[in-house]
Amino acid sequence: MKIKTDALKGEELMLIYKMREAELSEKKPGLILLLHGIGSNEEDLFRLANQFPYDFVIVSARAPYTISPGKYTWFELGFNNGERVINPEQAEKSRLVINTFISQLVDKYTIDPKKVFLGGFSQGGIMSYSVGLTFPKKFAGIFILSSRLLPEVKPLIRPGEELQSLPIFIAHGKNDPVLPVTYATDALAYLQTLTNNITYHEYDMVHTVGEKELADLLDWLLAKTV
Repeated sequence: MKIKTDALKGEELMLIYKMREAELSEKKPGLILLLHGIGSNEEDLFRLANQFPYDFVIVSARAPYTISPGKYTWFELGFNNGERVINPEQAEKSRLVINTFISQLVDKYTIDPKKVFLGGFSQGGIMSYSVGLTFPKKFAGIFILSSRLLPEVKPLIRPGEELQSLPIFIAHGKNDPVLPVTYATDALAYLQTLTNNITYHEYDMVHTVGEKELADLLDWLLAKTV
């Protein structure tokens, strides 16, 4: 695998991305940044862009590491004796790149910094946990779809008093064969020792983004933006 170093393709920002502009308004728009799963690309979650509120800029970012043409990842993933093993250096670099990328987006598109949401599916959810829980004051909320919390990130998580102001939406399929629902319940149990600002849902689905899940996510977003 290799990392993209030619940031110019993303209009001089850290990551390549697709964007849906917000409707014109006297108020500064919010930002919803979407992070795809392993082996996918910025097109994947961008298909949901028009489901989100129109006073938000919607950005779907491409992960920086190339698996093969059209397939990207936030960090390399392997297995050792049946256990998932990540490339920790890549995961850490992606965490910092995403954080910088968000600051670039806020500046470039004159985003209201108090209305920034970050979320993703599968590995994109992993990165949303990793960035959101370590830079909680940067976000109005994070949403985690069919994902898990990396043990490597736990020592970096900010104290509970800082997390209290960070709304967290966690959703997972009960029948997920890729990332079993125990990953979601384990993350929930751990985070509940730090904050009670968590919304949790399980659905009768596999490793996917479901219609009911998306509806619940949109209700949560609207409640956080009133």
